[in-house]
Amino acid sequence: MTNSPLRYRLLVIAAAALFSTGGAAIKAASFGGWQIASFRSAIAAVFLLAVIPESRRQWRWRMLPVAACYAATLISFVLANRLTTAANAIFLQSAAPLYVLLLGPLLLREPIHRRDVTFVAAVACGIACFFIGSPHAGATAPDPRHGNLFAIASGLAYAFMLVGLRRLSRHDQGGNGIATVAIGNLIACAVALPFALPAPSFAAKDVAVLLYLGTIQIGVAYLCLTRGIRHVPAVEATTLLMAEPALSPVWTWLVYRETPGAWALAGGALIVSATLWNTWQAQAARAGPRD
Repeated sequence: MTNSPLRYRLLVIAAAALFSTGGAAIKAASFGGWQIASFRSAIAAVFLLAVIPESRRQWRWRMLPVAACYAATLISFVLANRLTTAANAIFLQSAAPLYVLLLGPLLLREPIHRRDVTFVAAVACGIACFFIGSPHAGATAPDPRHGNLFAIASGLAYAFMLVGLRRLSRHDQGGNGIATVAIGNLIACAVALPFALPAPSFAAKDVAVLLYLGTIQIGVAYLCLTRGIRHVPAVEATTLLMAEPALSPVWTWLVYRETPGAWALAGGALIVSATLWNTWQAQAARAGPRD
């Protein structure tokens, strides 16, 4: 397992890179946030169900709450990207491990260890950085304060999804994460659809953006992830997936010259660094001392 071939690591990196393009692509469409959320998820669900056989298998009723949390993640992330910078949206969503840690004792009966206190403090400080000063509202970030709140909600919903997947894994031999993702996209489409209609007139560019978001940014990304992550150690996979928050601001800067504030960059760096550090520390603790 630890000597997994390079191609599996590249698949995980490819998934992270495709995920990271979401912010720039969401900003490219002329649709509103609810329309993008609904139509993107509809396309993604069709792609996942058609292309990935695992997404059609082992559906269970107990998956619905977890899938609903993922649907909330999808919708709130789109709304966040329409209102704030892509950097703020992805960095604040990346605080999800903090919420997973805090939810652990309540929902998973997993205790918080002494080493986790530093992680909690660091991520909390990172989140606070996004709310220091008066955020600059630009063409691609018209309402940063509300967008930041949607981004925090996205991270919270994602944390509940991760906790739910962990609970499912205790009942269903590891669960079926990709099936949960497919169901979540169906729920997201249905929930957002009433707010998305009636759809305005649109150009070919908007159709192309939605097709990209559904088939490539979600569909192909999860195809790469499901094929690669099963052959890559968990800690290494977590580290490789951190390419998503690192790359997301780069794409929006290249396309829109969208520049996040200094405090946002500092907060994002603190969240990502603390997450990596805590992941490595947890792995070292599980491995125990070596002779």
